[in-house]
Amino acid sequence: MHATRQATVSAAALLAMATAVVGCDSGSTTAAATADSAKPGCPAVLARVKSAVKKAEDVDAPWDGPTTGPRAVPDKTIVFVAQTLANPGVTGVAQGVEEAAKVIGWKVRVINGQGTSAGIKAAFGEAVALEPAGIVIGGFDPKSTAQQVRQAKAAGIPLIGWHAVGAPGPSEDPELFSNITTKVEDVAKISADWIIARSNGRAGVVLFTDASIPFAKRKSDLIKKELATCSDVRLLSYEDIPIPEANSRTVEAVSSLLSRFGSEWTHSAAINDLYFEHAATALRAGDRQGADAPFNIGAGDGDPSAFRRINGREYQAATVPEPLSEQGWQIIDEFNRAFSGRADSGYVAPVHIATASNSGGALSWDSEGYRQAYRKIWGK
Repeated sequence: MHATRQATVSAAALLAMATAVVGCDSGSTTAAATADSAKPGCPAVLARVKSAVKKAEDVDAPWDGPTTGPRAVPDKTIVFVAQTLANPGVTGVAQGVEEAAKVIGWKVRVINGQGTSAGIKAAFGEAVALEPAGIVIGGFDPKSTAQQVRQAKAAGIPLIGWHAVGAPGPSEDPELFSNITTKVEDVAKISADWIIARSNGRAGVVLFTDASIPFAKRKSDLIKKELATCSDVRLLSYEDIPIPEANSRTVEAVSSLLSRFGSEWTHSAAINDLYFEHAATALRAGDRQGADAPFNIGAGDGDPSAFRRINGREYQAATVPEPLSEQGWQIIDEFNRAFSGRADSGYVAPVHIATASNSGGALSWDSEGYRQAYRKIWGK
């Protein structure tokens, strides 16, 4: 990796080498530092992450979820309480729930929490008052609606979360029949690995998160942890922007970041793709081209607008998509298991990386065959 050096080096040359090393460590943009940064960083880590990224980019993902379960229970009504329908991930899952409900023969009502604490509590309260067979907690922390959770439990209404708590599967506190999500550890890790691999171990990274959501905060903390495994990757800034405020605050934040870091900012990760929808305006105003740095990856949710940006090479290079429609169908299947007195399915979707090179122009990512599998289980 390093060129062979002569046995005798002048004092001036030694000083020049020392300056280059210091410049690299401090993020200097001197010619010496720029030349040094062209070399691959953290070689041991780089080999590992490139292998992981290659596997995650594989598009051959046949259905490996449940193939057996209870037949459809008739005549149920489900209420989907959405943190905010401005979050495309939440909306995508809600649409999947509605689609699956039509197939199984149930009714669904979606109530928008509008992204505020008061709005979410009101929406959840309305859901409980409707006395449905089940309630979906769509993208918010159930502990923030503890009173409504207690009311649902007292009424015997099972709860299923989507990105509601930090881990997939059943939860005891708060009590959820199941929480539907990919493993946040896997999503965070592969997002950071993509940056390390894409930059050849040399990146200046900005990380966007919403620390008000425990799930999102944990995801961004895990991304930071994985980025730190490569000593030649620098975290330039950690931007805490609540999702409901992303529209108004991201443009200003990105403009400031461009001014502060310039060409040092080479990559970004965000806990949700929607940050890059708003970042595009400021990047364009800053004379950045859509296919150029910073190369941005969304660590969820993989909504259609994110795929359009990726496919068009417009200020987003990759996403780690949740299989949103598939997860909506899984929510209906999990409710059917709850209503039948069965345990949850235990299924957790594997992580995938979507790029312009492997998306095939699609606007979503779901495993092949899930609809047919669930129809067969339900007898529909």
